[in-house]
Amino acid sequence: MSELIKSTNNNSGNLLNDLRSLIDRGKQQAVVQVNTALTLTYWHIGKRINNEVLQNQRAEYGKQIVSTVSAQLVQEYGKSFETRNLRRMMQFAELFPNIQIVSPLVTQLSWTHFITLISVKKEDARQFYVQQTAENLWSKRELQRQIERKAFERAEIADVKHSLSETQLQHSFKDPYFLDFLGLKDGYLENDLESAIIKELELFILEMGKGFAFIDRQKRMIIDGDDFHLDLLFYHRKLKRLVAIELKLGKFKAAYKGQMELYLNWLNKYEKQEGEETPIGLIFCAEAGAEQVQLLNMKKDGIMVAEYWTELPPKHLLEQKLHSALIEAKQKMENKKIDGYEF
Repeated sequence: MSELIKSTNNNSGNLLNDLRSLIDRGKQQAVVQVNTALTLTYWHIGKRINNEVLQNQRAEYGKQIVSTVSAQLVQEYGKSFETRNLRRMMQFAELFPNIQIVSPLVTQLSWTHFITLISVKKEDARQFYVQQTAENLWSKRELQRQIERKAFERAEIADVKHSLSETQLQHSFKDPYFLDFLGLKDGYLENDLESAIIKELELFILEMGKGFAFIDRQKRMIIDGDDFHLDLLFYHRKLKRLVAIELKLGKFKAAYKGQMELYLNWLNKYEKQEGEETPIGLIFCAEAGAEQVQLLNMKKDGIMVAEYWTELPPKHLLEQKLHSALIEAKQKMENKKIDGYEF
C-alpha cells in the first residue's frame, strides 16, 4: 500500500511540474506576442505622425498636431499615448526606418529596450547594442548598464546571458505600457504581493476621508529619458497639495528617500497646479512586524512635517493598516496557491 501511495505521489509531482512548465511557457509566449503587437503598433504610429508632419513642413504644426492627437488618444486608450511617448514613437520610426528589420527585432526586444536605444546617438553603436541585446537576452537594466559602461567603445562585453525568469515575466505583466495596450488601465495582479498591498492601502485612505481625492496609480514620470512609476498619487483638499505614496517591501533604506525626493521635484515641476502648495510624500515600508511610514516634504522642515500629520490619518493608524494589509495580502496569495496554480 505504501508503495502505491509513493508511486501516486511521484506521478502527481511529475504531472504538476509538467503543467507548471506548460503554463510558464504559455505566459512567456503571451508576453512575446503582446510585446510584438505593441511595439509594431508604436512604430506605425510614429511613422504615420512623421509622414503627417513632413507633408506639412511647418515645425509649429508638428508640435500642435502631436499635442492634439495625444490628448484624444490618452482619453481613449490610456497614458501610454501622452505627448512624450508619442515623440518617442516618432523617434523610433525615424531611427529604425525599415519595417523589414524592425519586424523580427520586436520579437526579441521590448518597447522599453527601444526607449533605451533611442538615447544612443551613433548609428553603429545603436546597431551594436541591438545585436548584443538580442543575442544575449539582455534585460532593459542590463542594456542600460552596458551603455553606461561604454561597452561599444571598449568592445568588451560581459558574459551576461539571461533567460526570461519568473520575476521578469511578472514585471512584463505589470508594465503599464502592456496594461494600457490591452485596455487594462486599472489592472492589478492579485498574485502580486506588492499590488495587493497597494490596493488595500488605496481603499483604506479613501475610506478614511480626511480630504483625500484619488488622482492616479502607477503614475508614469519620464525623468532623463527613463520611466519611473509612482505607486499612488492623491490630492489633499485641506493641505492643497499632491500626496505621493510609495510602497517598499522590507526595511526603510536611505535610497528610498532620494527616490521620493526625485518624484516630488518632478510632480512640483510638471503636475502642481496654480494655487497649490508643494507636494509631499509618504513612504510605506512593509516589513513583517516592523511596519514603518515616513513622511517627506521638499523643504525638509521638521515643523512643517509635524503640521502635515495633523491633517493626515494618524501615523500609528497607517502603520497598523500596513501591517494588516501585509497579512491579508499574504493570506490571499496562500489561498490562491491552495486553490490552484493560477495563470
